[in-house]
Amino acid sequence: MVGALIAPSPTSAVRYLATKCINRPPARGWLAPWGSNRCQQIRSFDEPLAKRLGANDFVFAVHVPPPHAEMSPWFQYMLAVLEVDVAFKMRNPIEDGVVLTIDAGLAYRDNLTSEWSAKFHSVERRPLRCTLAVAKTYENEGRFYHCDPIPLMELGSVAHKYFLFNLRLPVNDTTNVGIGEIKDIHIVGIHQNGGFTKVWISMKAVFCPWILVATAWYWHRISLMARPPVLLEKVIFALGIAMTILNVPAEWLSLAFEWTWMLLLEDAQQGVFYSTLFCFWVIFCGEHLMDQTQRNRLSAYWWQVGLVMFGSALLLVFDLSDRGVHLTNPFYSVWASESGMKLAITFIVVAGLSVFLYFLSLCGMVCCVFRNIGGKMQQLPAMPLDRRLRYEGIIFRFKFLMLVTLTCAAMTVIFFILNQVSEGHWHWGNYTFEVHSAFLTGIYGMWNLYVFTIIFLYAPSHKRSREKSGDSQQTDVLEKPDSQEAKPTCGEQGPTEAYRITGKVVQQ
Repeated sequence: MVGALIAPSPTSAVRYLATKCINRPPARGWLAPWGSNRCQQIRSFDEPLAKRLGANDFVFAVHVPPPHAEMSPWFQYMLAVLEVDVAFKMRNPIEDGVVLTIDAGLAYRDNLTSEWSAKFHSVERRPLRCTLAVAKTYENEGRFYHCDPIPLMELGSVAHKYFLFNLRLPVNDTTNVGIGEIKDIHIVGIHQNGGFTKVWISMKAVFCPWILVATAWYWHRISLMARPPVLLEKVIFALGIAMTILNVPAEWLSLAFEWTWMLLLEDAQQGVFYSTLFCFWVIFCGEHLMDQTQRNRLSAYWWQVGLVMFGSALLLVFDLSDRGVHLTNPFYSVWASESGMKLAITFIVVAGLSVFLYFLSLCGMVCCVFRNIGGKMQQLPAMPLDRRLRYEGIIFRFKFLMLVTLTCAAMTVIFFILNQVSEGHWHWGNYTFEVHSAFLTGIYGMWNLYVFTIIFLYAPSHKRSREKSGDSQQTDVLEKPDSQEAKPTCGEQGPTEAYRITGKVVQQ
């Protein structure tokens, strides 16, 4: 509800029409489309002046943001997408597999009177993929191609108020040949809304200390026990740490410092959390299999954990090869070349296969757990009343957590689909619900609550520091009497109740 009613849409897109500036004789400085030092410009390439000039005498200039507006560090990042208007001409059609060469420059300033300062410059090559909806005949000359958007830039920090793009399309015998007759260039600027950033950072500022305190309290309860922590307790602690890392509101510092690596940091935070979450799921199910197998070691889950680590490593390499390069050249794109695109797709597909195999294994383990629990529950009537109630509570806790896990996963998928097919906002009476913001804030809050629930349910109880000596010697039908002795509970050196019901013994 916070995202739906309070936060605006997560992002905004502004479309800019590039101004055609005349660059003859070639100027060393920056050409601005408006202001006191505006360039000499034309409206159309069909003007008599334009026909007397060559293609290398023009520069496409775009000022971001529009007049009477300012950029802000609250916008967090800025993406630029290029759209070209290409007219069909029989004598100059777009050739198949043509590549567009762009000499791109980006400058900035913080007031309207200062000079432009160069920030980045690069010569990039982008594939130009266009289709013509009509037949290529003389009667259809002047009709425009439908061209795919071209990724131009990804800037990880918006630390200045004004930005200026200068784009040149150099033409010679081997460069920009067969690109058709370009009439106009548009740049679509995309940035995060400042209002959404404020809501997002505020949520992180609330969740971070909450999960941090819960994780510290959980480990304090574990440290009070006379035995070392078991694997399940360690991975729950690691999950709390990963959630805390994800909750750290590092965006506060990006408001004061020009940190272009913030997008890379956010990807790393999410990668750590989801990798830890996947490892927790498989270990959690494995420690409840009740198959008398000693699984209190990470090597028992080497196959599933290895798939998670392998997939995470591939996605990390892909992210570093793309956003890592953006730290020095925001105009770079791994999708710009055929080889880079094939390599990126290969990384993503292999990582997706790893996750798919992991979930197949996880589903098999979940089925085994529920089948074994069903068999063990048939032995509960033969137990003393106090033990039966305790073990019924443990089984209920496991089933409840599995239900919560499936609900969280289903809600994530459902909201993701709604986020893709909706128009971005719904109207209900006098209220406007921002669907995209609700999706992001709702899923983020839901996973925080999920981690807190795990920590709360599986923290050792302080109400039974030790059991009566007579009760600790009773025989438990869920344990193997020939291979295991009855162990004291959490206050002493025995396993936790979850381990007692599964018949597992802590490895000292």
